[in-house]
Amino acid sequence: VVNEVVSQLVQAIRTRDSSFSSIEKLSAGSYYERVKISEPNEFDIMLVMPVARLQLDPSDDTGAYYYLSFKRNPKEKYLLKFLDEDGKLSAFKMLQALRDIIKKEVKNIKNVEVKRKKAGSPAITLQIKNSSGEISVDIILTLEVQQSWPPSTQDGLKIEQWLGTKVRGEYRNRPLYLVAKQNKKDKVLKGNTWRLSFSHIEKAMMNNHGSSKTCCESDGSKCCRKSCLKLLKYLLEQLKMKYTRELDKICSYHVKTAFFHSCVVWPKDTDWHLGNLDHCFQNYLGYFLDCLEKSHLPHFFIPQYNLLSLEDTASYNFLSRQINYQLNNRFPIFQE
Repeated sequence: VVNEVVSQLVQAIRTRDSSFSSIEKLSAGSYYERVKISEPNEFDIMLVMPVARLQLDPSDDTGAYYYLSFKRNPKEKYLLKFLDEDGKLSAFKMLQALRDIIKKEVKNIKNVEVKRKKAGSPAITLQIKNSSGEISVDIILTLEVQQSWPPSTQDGLKIEQWLGTKVRGEYRNRPLYLVAKQNKKDKVLKGNTWRLSFSHIEKAMMNNHGSSKTCCESDGSKCCRKSCLKLLKYLLEQLKMKYTRELDKICSYHVKTAFFHSCVVWPKDTDWHLGNLDHCFQNYLGYFLDCLEKSHLPHFFIPQYNLLSLEDTASYNFLSRQINYQLNNRFPIFQE
């Protein structure tokens, strides 16, 4: 049902506004990485627009957020109407145009509505009602740029010991993805910043996660990497349901980033032997707890960008205490 609805919307977007005629749908998120734990009721769909070249100017010191502008005589003349008064490509204007089309089109689709805009969220969220309940679909506007990754990524993606130097080279040759995302550090919220996104690479790493090429394939030996990630995601999900306010600064992306770092710390398939799930999970959990304690979790692709901001240490300490309680009491939350 999600695919049907989104395909219909993509068709409408292409025909109603020629600026979006090249838009393509790309699935992202935990469901498509096969690490979703509970019944899939949340989906992330990226709507990808190819762009030849852009000028990227960092909007802060994280190395993740950029202002985008066109070089001289861009091929994409149709995008010039989305420039703001400073000549920057406005995420806000593009999202607004997209949202308007989707709202109009949704009127023709039964049991689908567009949810109210969440402040600071780059997503256009659809609510789909079907026989088994409600499904939430986040539509994320993404630019696919055919140029090399910016300098802030140079020392990231340290997968040489885990997946190999060749694979790292292949990944870094893939296009650059930028999602429409407001940088909260901006003094004036103009909605003209874009954030680097590596969900296409993350998905590839999840689906080819072994240091030996046959790991978890039908004739290869199985590892417990994904099981460990699922367990910690589930643990966080349950704790967030219990302590929504205290843990609202923590998200599953923190858990996923710590997972990729753990794959680098323990790069061999034998480090994640299926029979050692308990031990492997504790290693990974220990790594994550260490990050929480130090309020330091570097972005996997942009090492200078710390995903745990220092003003939220109370939240990290709270989570740390909750996890330690679970750990010391043999995870009662998994029995609930």
